[in-house]
Amino acid sequence: MEDEFVILVDEQDKPTGLMEKMQAHREAVLHRAFSVFLFNSKSELMLQQRAMSKYHSPGLWTNTCCSHPRDGETVKQAADRRLMEEMGMNAEMNQVFWFIYKADVGQGLTEHELDHVLIGFTDLQPEINIDEVASWKYDSLDTIKQGMKNQPEQYTVWFRIIFDRVCTYLENNKLL
Repeated sequence: MEDEFVILVDEQDKPTGLMEKMQAHREAVLHRAFSVFLFNSKSELMLQQRAMSKYHSPGLWTNTCCSHPRDGETVKQAADRRLMEEMGMNAEMNQVFWFIYKADVGQGLTEHELDHVLIGFTDLQPEINIDEVASWKYDSLDTIKQGMKNQPEQYTVWFRIIFDRVCTYLENNKLL
């Protein structure tokens, strides 16, 4: 498998170099990432369940798609690429905000990311890549909130961190 590299950044999202992805996660080095949230016309969020073969957080529910841009790739280009690679679909989406978080994901790995959040709307059904995604579903925000309250261990750590921020953004901007 070819080494993947992430873009290291400072706290203002200025690139500072590249690092092999697993090394960045072992050393907890700040790097650029993105998270896609797609909603349908019923205001339900498309969730994905990570494939059991993922190197961390296997089988957990999370936002529609997330990953890291490649060197020379914009966040939007990376989001379009990974949405197609993981969910087999395209969707219009906009970058709406970014934030920094640091979280232990187990197995000696830490996500320390400057995460760009993209939100879009579609009623398309995905055609999932089973190497990336075990399952998917649309759920209401209330159902997700209740699920995270009752069984937080069923959701990725970054999704638990970002979910309230996305809900606040949607409410403040009257998007749902």
